[in-house]
Amino acid sequence: MGERIGVSDEEWALIGPLLPSERGRGCRPAGDNRPYFEGMMWIARTGSQWRHLPDEYGKWNSVFRRYRRWIQTGVFDAMLETLAEMAGRDRTADMIDSTVVRAHHCAVGIKRGLSKPRRLADRAVASAPSSMPDHAKGRPLGFVLTPGQAHDVQGFGPLFRMIADRVHALLADCGYDADAIRAEIAIAGTQAVIPAKKGRRSPALHDRQKYRLRNQIERLFNKLKNWRRVATRYDKSKSSYLGFVSLASALLWLPFVHET
Repeated sequence: MGERIGVSDEEWALIGPLLPSERGRGCRPAGDNRPYFEGMMWIARTGSQWRHLPDEYGKWNSVFRRYRRWIQTGVFDAMLETLAEMAGRDRTADMIDSTVVRAHHCAVGIKRGLSKPRRLADRAVASAPSSMPDHAKGRPLGFVLTPGQAHDVQGFGPLFRMIADRVHALLADCGYDADAIRAEIAIAGTQAVIPAKKGRRSPALHDRQKYRLRNQIERLFNKLKNWRRVATRYDKSKSSYLGFVSLASALLWLPFVHET
């Protein structure tokens, strides 16, 4: 089956305490969280169907059910936030941008009661910490999923509210050069590092030196899309897809937690 996908003992010492303890169902004991977590990593990395999960990680249906429980209780979101804080992320500047994620035909035909994909192309927007020579370089903090036809501006509000009280400057490209966005950033007491669109009657100035760091969020998207369940949406529900995004994002923080 090739190289086994998993975490080292040192990494598990950080991740294990962040996962909830599980109770057995009926007379069946609950399996250890580690193989289940590594099974979720295997699915995220390979993009395979849950039924193709190797037996060494446990029964595929048991791993899938635990994955869904953890999504519903916000385990992966909390893990991402905790690891970012443990790494002592730099708060000087954050970045925001969007990328297109194509939806596989498996993502259609959702059951009633779940959120239905509106298009075959969804847009993920991410905020990432700035890069300092001796610290975390372009690591993710949060995401918003919007329809593929939506403008970048629609994802700005929810994302900015995640970080508004924890950042000194916000870097974005000229697609975010809107009066309403600049006003919201100003109200939060944050510096807007956004180049003006061409044709602006009164273009605002921006810090060109800080703006040079914005390329790192583009590289962040490339790193995340190495995880095939992130690069292509196979999941019918929005929450299942974002669970893989949060899982991959949390794992990107691990090397920086080790350095602290």
